[in-house]
Amino acid sequence: MFHFSAPWRGCLDRRGRAVSVAVIRMVAVMSSAVLLGACSGEQASPASGMQTGPGAQPSTPVAAVEIARRDLSRQISLSGTVEPRVTVRLAARVSGAVETVTADIGQTVRAGELLATLDTAEARAELSRARAEQESARLEFRRAEELRARGVVSAAQFETARVALQVAESEQALWRTRVEFGRVASPLDAVVTARHVEPGEAVQAQATLFDLAALDELVVRVGVSELDVVHLAPGQQVPVHLDAMPEHALEGTIRRIFPMAETSNRLTTVEIALPADATELGVRPGFLARIRTSVDLRPDARVVPSAAVGRNGEARYVFVIDDGRLSRREIVTGVTRGQWTEVIEGLEVGEMVLASNPIEMRDGQAVRIVAVREQAHAH
Repeated sequence: MFHFSAPWRGCLDRRGRAVSVAVIRMVAVMSSAVLLGACSGEQASPASGMQTGPGAQPSTPVAAVEIARRDLSRQISLSGTVEPRVTVRLAARVSGAVETVTADIGQTVRAGELLATLDTAEARAELSRARAEQESARLEFRRAEELRARGVVSAAQFETARVALQVAESEQALWRTRVEFGRVASPLDAVVTARHVEPGEAVQAQATLFDLAALDELVVRVGVSELDVVHLAPGQQVPVHLDAMPEHALEGTIRRIFPMAETSNRLTTVEIALPADATELGVRPGFLARIRTSVDLRPDARVVPSAAVGRNGEARYVFVIDDGRLSRREIVTGVTRGQWTEVIEGLEVGEMVLASNPIEMRDGQAVRIVAVREQAHAH
């Protein structure tokens, strides 16, 4: 602020003319403004969003992302219980009292090995009677053959003797089978997982005596949704992790996919076979198994942030950043996984695009990149 004392009120210019106080004050204010501007040193710069020069437009600060490739395969997590592929509920085939039990829980048995016997005294008696009747019928048939050769008996009598012999033979076979049913033997190489009888108990036909499991083939059965099961196939390898054995990572193989989904939950059962040496490694039926695998494989997809994709009806577009300006470009998109969308056509790896919602941007708009969004795990 300039103050003018009384002696200067009547100042003269170089020609000796009087200069008014108002003019002097105006000159002083203008001079102060120029000095303040020079001292501050502030000038318009590109960083402030201003461009200099004739016809310059302000540039908008934006975030950008570089088009890259990444794995857009979908991950699914499943869990199930380890089970023997083959289990047998061994039942009694005849009624009777249990005489002996030679197998116990945890015992390994071979195919044909005796596990228990049932009292078959009545069946053995019937077998003896059937053998006697068979012998009698055989003698009658031989006598009929001799008489037929001499023409003493008719053809009808001969056929009657022959049929009687066949009936006697069938009767003997029936009782012999029932006697054999008294021996309860293992139908396969297996481990006894349950024992339901003790000597002296009376059992009925079809009553379960033992539970057997073939531990040489262990499987995990899991329920898979209809959206995921269509991407699985028999023979496909999947990693299997056991809670009881975290140090072991097993390689399972999809053995079969059941033909129908469960009506209650719409899940399809998928059976995964564990390696042949799983039992030797310590895997046991009942262990909890977890499977995490990829489906709908898209390991090398070009991607763009989903937020950067604009919509105009059915069309999809992004803004490509080219020489400081936005260029609208239509693209063909594929699947969306989380925050990323697959680009099938329209963009190439390495191009820079606007990383944010393009709805408020326009084609040809001047921009400057102030941040570049990183694509974690891109390749």
